[in-house]
Amino acid sequence: MSENGYGESYDLQWEIGTTMVYATFAKPRGVGPFPVVVMAAGSGPTDRDWTSPLLPGSNGSARLLADALAQAGIASLRYDKRASGAHAMENMKALVGRLSMQSHVDEFTGAVDTLVARPDIDSGRIFGLGNSEGTLHVLNYHLSNPSAPLAGLVLTGVPGRAVGPVARSQLAAQAALIPNGEALLALYDQAIERFLRGEPAAPASELPDGVKDLFRSLEAPANQPFSRELWIADGASLLANVDSPVLVIIGKKDIQVDWRLDGELLQKAAQGKSGVTFFYPDDANHILKYEAKNREELTASEVVPLYNEDGRVLDSSTVDAIVTWLHDHGA
Repeated sequence: MSENGYGESYDLQWEIGTTMVYATFAKPRGVGPFPVVVMAAGSGPTDRDWTSPLLPGSNGSARLLADALAQAGIASLRYDKRASGAHAMENMKALVGRLSMQSHVDEFTGAVDTLVARPDIDSGRIFGLGNSEGTLHVLNYHLSNPSAPLAGLVLTGVPGRAVGPVARSQLAAQAALIPNGEALLALYDQAIERFLRGEPAAPASELPDGVKDLFRSLEAPANQPFSRELWIADGASLLANVDSPVLVIIGKKDIQVDWRLDGELLQKAAQGKSGVTFFYPDDANHILKYEAKNREELTASEVVPLYNEDGRVLDSSTVDAIVTWLHDHGA
């Protein structure tokens, strides 16, 4: 157990088959029972704090958000996906060929079930908060008719488009800057079509090394069948089926999800739903940190490596919006 000015934190864990999920439970000072937010991290090896071994720094947004929630009287649980964090290698032995969208829902389900069993938690006030890919897992859990339904969902950096088109748009922007870009993009499209049909992608030798690395990752046995499922998954089609309260947040300085393109699709999916709220903070990036630069100055190659830099803080308007929305919906 550790303490700070707002409350206490504990390490928790639970089993899924022969694997373990490791988590941090943070709660405010006092007796409870408390409302609680379950946080689902973004893509790749992003851990419970929303840091990654692929990026420098340990100043993770989820850890900062847990402190802010505790200060507001709200508990939280954040967990390492089984293929992330300090115990990833132990779990991967059992996960090769079994990673899927459902396996991520299983992790979130384990988190909720762990909380329901705690006397210091109000099981009727459990909220889900996902970031980026994590929003899809929160949505899929909520739509699975779980025994412990969520009181509401907070979706941050949620892709309204499918992951595949988002990735292609990023590559297309890069291809437009080089003489043979259009031809290379066509070769990429052909390889993706083969991949989605379940055939070897066999990317052409002319493609840049970074693109070939992408295909190696997509086709890695350890990432199947998850990679193919994720490539066609989008938040808008899932949101269209949700009837519970939802807060959608996409920062205007998010360079991974576009608040206009993705936001428009999500808003269309929410048409006729009175319980969906949209907020586009002016200065928040993809992981809810404050970004001082103008949007036109931001590039992925420069911004992403600084996500967890020491001293970076959460965007205050985003934190205020989350806390206010949670309080307004019973937290």
